[in-house]
Amino acid sequence: MPEITLIEAVLQAMDEELARDERVFITGEDVGPRGGVFRATMGLHDKYGGDRVIDSPLSELSIVGIGVGAALAGMRPICEIQFADFIHPAFNQIVNEAARMYYRSDGAWTVPMTIRAPYGGGISGALYHSQSVEALFAHVPGLKVVIPSTPYDAKGLLKSAIRDPNPVLFFEAKKGYRLIKGEVPEGEYTVPIGPAKVSRAGSDLTVYAYGMMHHYVLEAAEIVSREDGVECEVVDIRTLAPLDTETVLASFKKTGKALIVYEDNRFLGYGAEIAALLSDEAFEYMDGPIRRLTGPDVPGVPFSHPMQDFFMPNTSKIVDAIRELAGY
Repeated sequence: MPEITLIEAVLQAMDEELARDERVFITGEDVGPRGGVFRATMGLHDKYGGDRVIDSPLSELSIVGIGVGAALAGMRPICEIQFADFIHPAFNQIVNEAARMYYRSDGAWTVPMTIRAPYGGGISGALYHSQSVEALFAHVPGLKVVIPSTPYDAKGLLKSAIRDPNPVLFFEAKKGYRLIKGEVPEGEYTVPIGPAKVSRAGSDLTVYAYGMMHHYVLEAAEIVSREDGVECEVVDIRTLAPLDTETVLASFKKTGKALIVYEDNRFLGYGAEIAALLSDEAFEYMDGPIRRLTGPDVPGVPFSHPMQDFFMPNTSKIVDAIRELAGY
């Protein structure tokens, strides 16, 4: 199988879905001839035309509002938010309209739309180009929230998101766009929304992660295995909502120790829900404290490289956290 980057996998998924289903279209800022700020839509405007790859006004509210209306009319919009930080003007459309439409109509109306957005720090994007917003939306019933960690999953999950009859928020780790590479088959395939994946088997403790943090966790797991003989089981969450509680609990019951890694602020970050689940439903299996390794509770990721490094979890910090928990 050919090896491609995370961003190439995203592009392939959209290209194939545009070709497969004439109801699919893309709208967002600079998604047309320019191919997007990260080049996620490069070449699609030339291939499919301006009626299906549509440059939008500089208004996230209108991008998502148009997407909701088009989805209700039977289309399959892919709405790109240029950075996850910019999604907040569309919060009302996402939370009060898209998420609740199926419920309020007693199942008569669906909103088959996908909202893509790059999230996370590590690129010196500072406060307004580095935010992690997944916990805000995973909290809302009616929304599915997906964060892939590998090119294989990025392509397969995005295709599933586009085909889903209800709204999916699809967040992509921008730092990993060209850093993370992996094998992706050339033929048609999808990855189902929902199931988590045990990406590394182990017996001493479980580390839960998603997105860019999953990449760092795998690196850290190999280091502690080689240097300390500690075997970590790594669970790639992939779908944050709905959460695959069965896989999450099964791994913890196997190892008895848990480290949850996410780059958002610690307080009420997504990993807090995993910690609560483990303590509520698997307390008797606990062989140590449930630990979280996160960003600090400050308003944003700093621009300064040393301060950014202080904020962001990385392989070295994860190694230290694993060693501390393993020796507890």
